[in-house]
Amino acid sequence: MNSLSSRIELIRLIAHPARVAILEELSKGVKCVSDLEEFLELKQSSISQHLAALRLAGIIDYFIDGRLRCYFLKSAMIPDLLKVLNKNYPYELPGPECCPVTKKGKYPGKRRK
Repeated sequence: MNSLSSRIELIRLIAHPARVAILEELSKGVKCVSDLEEFLELKQSSISQHLAALRLAGIIDYFIDGRLRCYFLKSAMIPDLLKVLNKNYPYELPGPECCPVTKKGKYPGKRRK
């Protein structure tokens, strides 16, 4: 996951509410499908499809314990992405005073102080 295009592809892949929820749970520790079923309110088949896509991308992996597949995070980038997604940004960046090239024009929005 070092190239920019692979990072963009990773963001595109996880941009689904169910996948974000799965990754948030896996960031807390190892989970099996039945654990994920308890809080996702999705069918096991749907959860398995999301897990397969995440695994195919190398974001997660699993080990087998008896009849259970126990899933865990593999990508070190995921906890950082989840922090950004969960962070509250209560403000917007201020608009420019004028065009930085021509030094003319005015920002039409209201100024915040």
